[in-house]
This record gives sequence, structure tokens and C-alpha cells, in this order.
Amino acid sequence: MTAPTSLAQHFSQSYAEARSKFVAAAETADLDVESHLHPMRGRDGEALAMDVVLDGPRDADRLLLITSACHGVEGFCGSGVQVALLQEAAWRAAAHDAGVAVLYIHGLNPYGFSWWRRVTHENVDLNRNFHDFSKPLPPNPAYDGIAALLVPPSWPPSDAVGLRVQQLIDQHGVAALQAAVSGGQYDHPEGLFYGGRNPTWSNQTLRHVLRDHGRQCRRLGWIDLHTGLGPSGHGERIFACRDDAAALARARAWWGPQVTSIYDGTSTSAPLTGLMWLAAYDECPQAEYTGIALEYGTKTILDVLNALRGDQWLENHPEAPQPLAREIKQQLRDAFYADDDGWKEHVVAQAIEAAHQAVQGLRG
Repeated sequence: MTAPTSLAQHFSQSYAEARSKFVAAAETADLDVESHLHPMRGRDGEALAMDVVLDGPRDADRLLLITSACHGVEGFCGSGVQVALLQEAAWRAAAHDAGVAVLYIHGLNPYGFSWWRRVTHENVDLNRNFHDFSKPLPPNPAYDGIAALLVPPSWPPSDAVGLRVQQLIDQHGVAALQAAVSGGQYDHPEGLFYGGRNPTWSNQTLRHVLRDHGRQCRRLGWIDLHTGLGPSGHGERIFACRDDAAALARARAWWGPQVTSIYDGTSTSAPLTGLMWLAAYDECPQAEYTGIALEYGTKTILDVLNALRGDQWLENHPEAPQPLAREIKQQLRDAFYADDDGWKEHVVAQAIEAAHQAVQGLRG
């Protein structure tokens, strides 16, 4: 196992550095990198891409996905975990021995990763974007009623806005506010947790990757790496399938009874719409699918929400003074990435455990 003192070196301070470390780790492991180039450039002018690495045979009967940066800036954590796993000899040997191929998808949303945003270049939350857009999209009247408070005309918010938000929390509780805000909405394109009106580039590209790599397997597992909910450093294992009792039972058999679910209220996450993992059913219909989101805590839910509010305000106000813009962006990254060696070591240890458990589950 990798020495704990070295784990922090797998993490990065920019998207370009993270991508470079991921590619280097793949090359050291003698694995090919398949790059799907993004149409935009990064914050420092760098190329952006969804990079894919397959460790194992293309026709494997069992396939495990390990993905990062669905929510852009959360990729600072997810990328570090992927690099650590690629350099973890015992883990790779266990997967090979079990006949499990591992597909690493690095930078699902490379634009958000590079620009320190949670959303895509379309201002869309990728994990609310997986809908049949030929059908009516789900309404969110609770969000509609507070949209102007969440992204106010000025930042920091006025005392009046702050007071009204506090009144809402006092009246309904933080959980109700979280549900209204984060569940997903489709009518405020300059607001928070916007799910879009069309499939994003990341949506389309991920579907292509799933079709290309996931149509041969009989059993499919998925660990999607996230940050921003729960106690700092704790990796909550959130059920990431349809609301299906058999799949939930499988997930708990693989990853333990602590697996939570948005469907029964046990998760720190609110119920969500347009979930990315539903693409597994669309693109790999032949496979028995079992997945979790491994969600690592950073700051309090209100700190995270306020960081997102500020970032969306900044996106809507590019004329903002540079000192304020820098402060908002730093708060946003801090909300989704604890740049602390102890946190990183704890994060990687939990990911290695979950990866081994997934391999045993797929083997069973």
C-alpha cells in the first residue's frame, strides 16, 4: 500500500497539473489514454478533455467505472484519488485477479475543473442534466420562490437579503432549504443547480464513452467521486442507481449497510432529478448495474451553499472587482476541496477500501 506520507503528492493545484499527473500515472502503469477534447479552453489557456483509461481487457465480463469531476471543482479531490489508485499496485493486482476491468474517466466536466466552477460551460449542473428532453421537465416551485434571494443583485448580499434567508431557515429548516435549492431546476439558467434544456457536451461525451466501453460487460459497477456534503473528510456512500430494492441490497452487500439513499431519506443529499448515473441503464442495458457516489465532506452545508451563491453571482457579473472575484473563487474551491494532507490521506484510504469492495462485489 502507498505510504500515507506520500498520498498528498497525488493531488494538484490546477486542472492542468491534475491532468498531467493522471496521464503520467497511466503511462507509468503502461496504460493508454483516450482523450475526448472539449471545445473550450481552460483558465490558463490549456486544452480541456475528458480523459479515459482502461485497465483490463475491453471485453471483460465485469467492469468498474471510477469517475471524477462531474461537478468540475470537485475534481481536485477525485483526480487525486484516481492518480493514487493508478499507482496502488495491490489494488490493481486485486482487480486483475478478479477479472474486473477498471475504467477511469478523468474530468467529466473539465471546464468546471479548470475554471473553479461546479457547473459546465453551459452553466449546467451535470448531475441534473440526464433527462429525456423531448418530455416536460420537472418543475421546482420551491426554488422559483427564492431564486432572487439565492443569487441577489449584489454580493455580498444586502442585510435585507441575508435576513430573509435566515428567516426561511428559521421557519423551514436547513434541510428544506437544501432540498429546494439543490434538487435541480430548469427555469433559471443564471441560477443554481440548473439542469439545462439540452444534453451538455459532458453528457453526450460520457454517453459515447459508456457505449464504447460498457456494452460488453455483464456486470457494471460505478464509483463516482464527489465532495461538498457531510462531515469533513468522511466519505458517505450514496446509492447511485434507480429506486430499486434489489440494486440497493446489492450496493449494501458490496459497500456495507452504511450505504445511504436519497430515496429513503437516509442520505445527506436531497432528492435529485436528472441524475448522471441513469446513463448506465440507457447506454449499457445488458449489464446488471450497481453504483455509489462517494461523497466527501468539506464544510457546512450553509458554507457550501453560500460559496455557490457567490460564484453564480460572479458568473452573472463579470465586471466585478478583481479582489472580490479572487475571494469568491477561493471560497468556492475551499468549499469543495480541503487542501490539507490529513484530509487527503483519509479520502484516499476510504476510496481504496471502496474500490476493493467493488471488485469483490463484481466478482461475486
